[in-house]
Amino acid sequence: MGKPRFKRILLKLSGEALQGALSYGIHPATLANIAREIKEVHELGIETAITIGGGNIYRGIEGIAEGMERSSADYMGMLATVINALAIQNALEAEGVFTRVQSAIEMPKVAETYIRRRAIKQLEEGQVVIFAAGTGNPFFSTDTGAALRAAEIGAEIILKATKVDGVYSDDPVKNPEAEFFEELSYIEVLKRGLKVMDTTAVSLCMENNLPIIVFNLTRPHNIKRVIMGEKIGTRIT
Repeated sequence: MGKPRFKRILLKLSGEALQGALSYGIHPATLANIAREIKEVHELGIETAITIGGGNIYRGIEGIAEGMERSSADYMGMLATVINALAIQNALEAEGVFTRVQSAIEMPKVAETYIRRRAIKQLEEGQVVIFAAGTGNPFFSTDTGAALRAAEIGAEIILKATKVDGVYSDDPVKNPEAEFFEELSYIEVLKRGLKVMDTTAVSLCMENNLPIIVFNLTRPHNIKRVIMGEKIGTRIT
């Protein structure tokens, strides 16, 4: 077996990744499977940080569509990400992986407050660090939070986990003729309006020369395969 291609990564999970077959909430078996996949990478000695969305519990954009004030809706979404972060922490520690949850919103009874230097030290000590509550500010997505944290901690790459094999020209579930892209530039993603990450997140990655690999989380061992350099998913540089 070859050597891992990366030393420090940031894994971006959507809240929906924890749903499994459920229409809402957290599916215990799916959560446990994701924890085992992360453990597999951690055992390679990879410094692993995670950010998580909250769409399986509450999506701020849906609240806004129903007339809720934007900031309130976004803060509710951030709190949903904290619930998911604690769930991932529990699942990883059940697998024997020591973790830390750092929240961009202060809530010291359930999580540490985000401090960049502390997060880096924890990664260097071999702990998995889970970043919760996005950027801590309304009007920014958890994708932007992932790009920001990845840049701050000096991650070599963002691994964006999805339910499809990578980036397509259209939704491959609805359109079987959609074109699959093996590689894209940041500019191509922005010009085409491809739904990889929001434009703020993609622009932040471009400014910091931070590559993104979009891959299918539902296929077993895919996180490890990406880490080992296999051509999985879509690479954006």
